[in-house]
Amino acid sequence: MAEPLFNEFEPVSSKQWKQQIQYELKGADYNETLVWESPEGIKVKPFYHQDEVGAKLNIKTPEQPFAILQNIYVHDVKKSNERALDTLNRGAESIRFTIENETIAIEELMQNLPLEKTSYFFNLPFLTIDFVTKVDAFATQNKANITIQVDPIGQLCKDGNWFDNLDKDFDKLNAIASKSAVPFLNISSGIYQNAGANMVQQLAYTLAHVNEYFNRIPNINQPITIEVRVGTNYFFEIAKLRALRLLFNTLAKEYKHNLGCHIIVTPTKRNKTLYDYNVNMLRTTTECMSAILGGANTISNLAYDDLYHKDNEFGDRISRNQLLILKKESYFDAVNNPADGAYYIENLTEQLAEKALLLFKEIEVNRGFITQLIEGAIQRKISGSAQKEQELFDSGKETLLGTNKYPNKSDRMKHDLELYPFVKQNPRKTLIVPIIEKRLAEKMEQERLSLE
Repeated sequence: MAEPLFNEFEPVSSKQWKQQIQYELKGADYNETLVWESPEGIKVKPFYHQDEVGAKLNIKTPEQPFAILQNIYVHDVKKSNERALDTLNRGAESIRFTIENETIAIEELMQNLPLEKTSYFFNLPFLTIDFVTKVDAFATQNKANITIQVDPIGQLCKDGNWFDNLDKDFDKLNAIASKSAVPFLNISSGIYQNAGANMVQQLAYTLAHVNEYFNRIPNINQPITIEVRVGTNYFFEIAKLRALRLLFNTLAKEYKHNLGCHIIVTPTKRNKTLYDYNVNMLRTTTECMSAILGGANTISNLAYDDLYHKDNEFGDRISRNQLLILKKESYFDAVNNPADGAYYIENLTEQLAEKALLLFKEIEVNRGFITQLIEGAIQRKISGSAQKEQELFDSGKETLLGTNKYPNKSDRMKHDLELYPFVKQNPRKTLIVPIIEKRLAEKMEQERLSLE
């Protein structure tokens, strides 16, 4: 049995540490000099100590290491199948097919793929009972590990309209819930982060989003998938994911749902840049590290050129290799729940969860998430948070290297754009004002492009 270390040293209390720090400051104010406040209203101290930690948080993290997810948009079924096989041979451990056409042949798409030991996600931008039934039958007959991702509330947030309307969409979901053994319910919460919501808002809106489904679908007998985006605030993002799992489990317990949630994490687009695009690889690397340490089940990395290039083999390979290096060479999968017991992260997790729970309760008092979306309250709060962050970026207080600090003036991008990298304007009649995803650097990049 290992003997305790450093027994010859007297323990030092948090009070003693603070007194020493105050002495070293030579009269400067401790709080003004060393304590800073996050956009969520969390005051971050220069050190955290065991004697200030409350009860240990009971967060059940995944028992299995995170899986590396590759996204494939299905335009040509045969080519998508070939790409999935190739991607799995190159290190991917899970595949997400985005299927826009409900007439595709599932058998052809899944031909020769390893079905039992590899997870597959079918992301559906439509809602039909027949297609879900078809997928469920295929999964049952072939013992395939398939999860369907359908999210009418996410569709409302992004598009401004339901697939059909509120009643029809939930009638279909209830019919699917009664028939399908395959997990089908997805929470597309990444839109809140990409649009500029702060972390408390992201957590509260995700929880309220889940709660609408629990309220309106009495029999959810499958695990729920939650998609999350993470930014570069390293420790906060770790704490955010831990807080999300804690909040979900607390809410699910009230509905007697004990199947847990599967968290898929992708780096945010909000801080990604068009110019000096290689810096995007540094950003996504630390963001994926936060995702791993925060307890993500599955991680889908963002390619460095995702903003301006169509899907390409090189970008996919680089983004996948970033995760492979973290997993196979940096051993980020070797320790279960590595953030457990870190005083700073535990403190952040607790504060984020408490603040998010208060905001969630406020939403529920005001007739729930869907009502708040229809009235525009959620959109206004996200817009307010996004504007504050935008002002910090515009003033240089929030830095994106290569964009608003140390830009390469000779960098040219105008002739390399395969995709339009900015917010697209499409005025039309919608039920609600959509939640608009927007990157911080867009205005600055548009100005630079106009001068090329």
